[in-house]
Amino acid sequence: MQNRLTTLLKITYPVIQGGMAWTSDAVLAAAVSNAGGAGIIGSGGRTVEWVRAEIAKAQSLTQKPFGVNIMLMAPNVQEIIVAVCQAQVAFVTTGAGNPVPFIPQLHAAGVKVIPVVPSVKLAKRVVAAGVDALVIEGMEGGGHIGTQTTMALLTNVLREAYPVPVLAAGGIADGRGLAAALLMGADGVQMGTRFLVTQESPAHAKAKAAIVAATDTDSAVTGFSRTGRGVRCLKNPFTEAYHAKEIAGVPDAELDKFATGTNRLGILEGDLVQGTVMCGESLNAITDIPTCQEVMEKLVAEARVTLKKAAALNI
Repeated sequence: MQNRLTTLLKITYPVIQGGMAWTSDAVLAAAVSNAGGAGIIGSGGRTVEWVRAEIAKAQSLTQKPFGVNIMLMAPNVQEIIVAVCQAQVAFVTTGAGNPVPFIPQLHAAGVKVIPVVPSVKLAKRVVAAGVDALVIEGMEGGGHIGTQTTMALLTNVLREAYPVPVLAAGGIADGRGLAAALLMGADGVQMGTRFLVTQESPAHAKAKAAIVAATDTDSAVTGFSRTGRGVRCLKNPFTEAYHAKEIAGVPDAELDKFATGTNRLGILEGDLVQGTVMCGESLNAITDIPTCQEVMEKLVAEARVTLKKAAALNI
């Protein structure tokens, strides 16, 4: 399953793992890379010391390429970029900010730059600035989301991004999703929730079990009514309380305070009442807790079957 993305990143399959806050650590990233994709260490909310240590740990666990996700609005973003450059990480994905000012520094160190973009406007800007690839992330994904669906955003961006490889993200959880993205013209996919619910993931067992038990209507978006952007997570008492505060017109500062720390509380500590479990909408496709190797094998097998079916259509 070779294409521009696998050639660019020197990987076997056109699949990268999402840079999820608190759970995308060295063990998970290395497991995804060893399975033939490209794992990612999530630096959001982390110290530069933690990032350095996780990069070194991942390098001890795999000889395959892996990346680091960088939140560009983080106060220590420059320190993290320096650490990534010094460690000669294969690539970075970026979010929450404009990556253009950082591209020369990363490229000078041999680090490939793959921004996550929510719109054609930003896609055009980063392509013009010389990025190596880009990820479009639709609102079906978990965590912070935009306003366009994955299919619409991919349709819009593919017309503008040539010749830069484009990956699709947001609600992709199985081989049918990978095949659909490839058939639309994408060069690969980024998957978060499916790799979150694996044996190598550091997510709490209660959080993993809650995602496995969930159905298609069990996710909610908080904060959308205030900003037009929001955070997708499992429905629970916290999301109900948050929505009540939104409807009541509680000030933004109070809402921010109410939500602060809830991601770590839910996903790492397993508090499913006051914490949040960020995940995408394709919940019925996640019914077990396999290894990353098992996820990749099933994903590729399903994609190949789906692609063969598409090729056999007499259109």
